[in-house]
Formats: sequence, structure tokens, C-alpha cells
Amino acid sequence: MNAITEFVASVNDVYWYAVIALLVVAGLYFSATTLIVQVRMFPEMLRTIVEKPSDIEPDKKGISAFRAFTISAASRVGTGNIAGVAIAITVGGPGAVFWMWLIAILGGATAFIESTLGQLYKVKGKDSYIGGPAYYIRDGLGWKPLAVAFAVIITVTYGFVFNAVQANSISESVRNQFGLEGMGSSLVIGLVLAAVTGAVIFGGVRRLSAVTEILVPVMAAAYVVVALIVVAINITEVPEMISLIVGHALGLREIAGAAIGAAIMQGMRRGLFSNEAGMGSVPNAAATASVSHPVKQGLVQALGVYFDTLVVCSATAFIILLADPEFGGDREGISLTQDSLASQVGDWGVPFLTVVIFFLAFSSILGNSYYGEANINFLRDSPRSINAFRGLVLLAVVGGALGSVDLVWGLADLFMGVMATINLIAIIPLGGLAVALLRHYLQQKAKGHNPVFHRDDLPQAKNVSAWDGSDPMTHQHVADETRDVESKA
Repeated sequence: MNAITEFVASVNDVYWYAVIALLVVAGLYFSATTLIVQVRMFPEMLRTIVEKPSDIEPDKKGISAFRAFTISAASRVGTGNIAGVAIAITVGGPGAVFWMWLIAILGGATAFIESTLGQLYKVKGKDSYIGGPAYYIRDGLGWKPLAVAFAVIITVTYGFVFNAVQANSISESVRNQFGLEGMGSSLVIGLVLAAVTGAVIFGGVRRLSAVTEILVPVMAAAYVVVALIVVAINITEVPEMISLIVGHALGLREIAGAAIGAAIMQGMRRGLFSNEAGMGSVPNAAATASVSHPVKQGLVQALGVYFDTLVVCSATAFIILLADPEFGGDREGISLTQDSLASQVGDWGVPFLTVVIFFLAFSSILGNSYYGEANINFLRDSPRSINAFRGLVLLAVVGGALGSVDLVWGLADLFMGVMATINLIAIIPLGGLAVALLRHYLQQKAKGHNPVFHRDDLPQAKNVSAWDGSDPMTHQHVADETRDVESKA
């Protein structure tokens, strides 16, 4: 097992330089071509997230923009925000936080592009729209073999590897809370978690989105509030903490032997795992929404990057660094965050965080499972295949609860690097379509309309199967009436 762990780590240490280069190049390119859409259209992001969906069929409501956001947030907000940030700080030092922030700001533009493309190339499924990179690679680029490869990779990555990561963190937090040791306790935790997971994922995307719509905002808000309490308790230490983060990130200060290279590598790896910008996962959730224009989900999912990294990840970093600003050394995960919180607010911090990580990681398992299902449908539209996948997800959950931290996280890094590489290679040539859609959106906004889209508006986009005018939301008079009702409410 140690040999496998070391091999995976050695591959990641080399391969991730290429992944980071791709992420930065894509982020800079899309920031330039969209005129920094992730910053200048922040108010519009807040407005579009509350738009109501239309009926995709008589008496069947579509998935709302907010529900699609919570499906993606369910996958984003979880272990990466709490255990992942702790690992980044212990291995890369405080400077890793700075690079996490930077990749989020750049990633906002990439998230906008990929989610807009996910909406453009969505197709109508049984319960909702479905789509994602496999669809825009196949239909937009005509690269079917690469589309199939991506669908397989994301199914394995999210359905099995990332769900094992989430289960591993739940198991670690529960064992740390109750002082449990041995494989027996981990097995019991894994079996209980698998049973609860099965009760939701076998109910389909509507049951899943109904659960995430409640769990994600409540748990994330509770966690951020407690982090703000920690900041308030240590308010005089905050300027020094910020100086430490920036100074270490730029090589001006060294902490516990964690060099600037380690800070960059860990910050960007953990940032991508957490906010998923450019990885190709979020477009699967973005495609489910019934909205009047593809750009609306692009904006909503760009907002999700900020929420995940600049808010929730920062909360974890502040809790840890305000407890001990000299961190950087032995690799630690969720237990470090638990112990740091307890040192600030008292013993109740450990059980509180155990509850938070359970529900956030559990919601991540649900969101991850949906991504796998969406791509199983792409590969083979078969209920039997979906149920087989769900069964394997439950096995991955049990296995993750039993696995070692280093191996599970190493595999997660490797698989998400492969996913990001394929997705970025696809969205760079397709990005011009998303930029054209943004211009189309802004032209309608300038006329005072609530923007709508028809596939005839973008003739250069090949093989678009949705957006044919059959969705009532895409009719201009309906969209304007919806906007008027919302503005009066």
C-alpha cells in the first residue's frame, strides 16, 4: 500500500505542473476574452440565481437555477473546504491559502465558460435537462472518442474516488470525535453512511436536489458563522495572519520548511479540488437548469467558485491559522481543523465540526453521484446501468471509510488532473461560443429585456439539440413577465 501511495504521489508531483499551467493559461485567456466577466458581472450573478424555472413538460417544473447551484455546491462544498485546506496548510504552509484564492479568481472565468457551454449543449432527459463536457465535446467539437473518455473518467473520479475521499473524512472526523480506533469502527461508519446515501441516490435527481437545496446552505452558513466568531475573538491577530499568508506565498517568509513551490502546488491542487473550476464537473449540474439563456447558469456557477473558495475555504484557513500561525509540517486533515476550532471556542467545537463535515461531505457524495449518473446516461441510457453504478458508489463509500488519507487524496489529485486536462483542451476552442453568447446576453440587457436565447441566434454553434423554442422560458414575453413579477415581489 505504501508503494502505491508513493508512486501516485510521484506522478502527481510531475503531472500537476502541466495541469496548473493549463489552468492558469485558460483562466487568463477567458478573463481577457470575457473582459473579466467573473468580476464585472458579480451583481448579475446574484440576480440570476433566484430566477424561477419554467415547466419542461405540462405540470412538471424544470430544475431552478438555485437548485442547479446547490447540486454543484453539494459537490464543491465538503471535504475539500475543511480537510483539504488543512492538508494544504500543513504541507504548503500559510502561503497555500493565497494561491487557493488566486486560482479561484482566475477560475471564475473558466467556470463561466464551461457552464455556459454545458447549458448550450444540454439535452432533454427523463426528469430534467442533462448535459456536461461529454455532450459539448461530442456535439460541439465532434470528438466522440474523447467525449467517451471524459464520461468514463468523470464517472470513476466522482462516483468512486471523490466519494471515497468524502467518506474518508467523515470516518476520520467521527473517530476523532469519539476516540475510536481500529478497522471495525471505520467499517460501521462506512456501512451506516452507505445506507443513508442509498436512500437518497436511488430516488433520482429530484430527490437529490431537494436534499442538497436544504443541506448545503444551512451547513455552510453555520460553519461560516462559527468561523466569523473565531475571527472576532482574534480580531487583533487578523492583519498579521493576512501578512503571513501573502508573505509566505510570495517567498518573503518561510514557515516550517514549506517552500514557495509547495505553497503554490498545494494551494492550487486543493483549490481545484474544492471549487472545481475548469475540471468539467460543474457543467453537469449547470445543464440541469431550466433557464431562459445559457449565460445565466454560467454566471451562477462562477458565483459558486467564489462561495466555495473565498468564503468557505477561507473560513477553514482562518480557523487553523488563528489557532497556530506557524503551521507547516506533518500532513494532517480534518482532525487539525477540529482541534484548531476547539482551541478557539471550547470543547463543543469538535462535535460541531463533526456534524458539519458529516452533512457537507454527505451532500458532496450526493452531488458527486449525480455527476456519475449524468455520464452513465451519456454512455448508455439504461436504468440497469444506473442502478449498478449506484451500487458501486455505496461500495466506494465503505471503502473510503476504511482507506488511508494519503492514498485516497493522492488518487483524487491524479484523477481530477486528468479530468481537468481533457476538459480544458475542449473548452479552449469552444470558448468563443460562450463569449458570443455573453455578447448576445448583454445586448438584450441593454434593451431592457430579460435575455432569452434560441439556437438560431448562434448559427456557428453546431448540433445544438435544445433551445428550439419549446421551453416556455425561452419566449421573450414570458421571460419579461417573469422578470416583472420578480421585481415587484
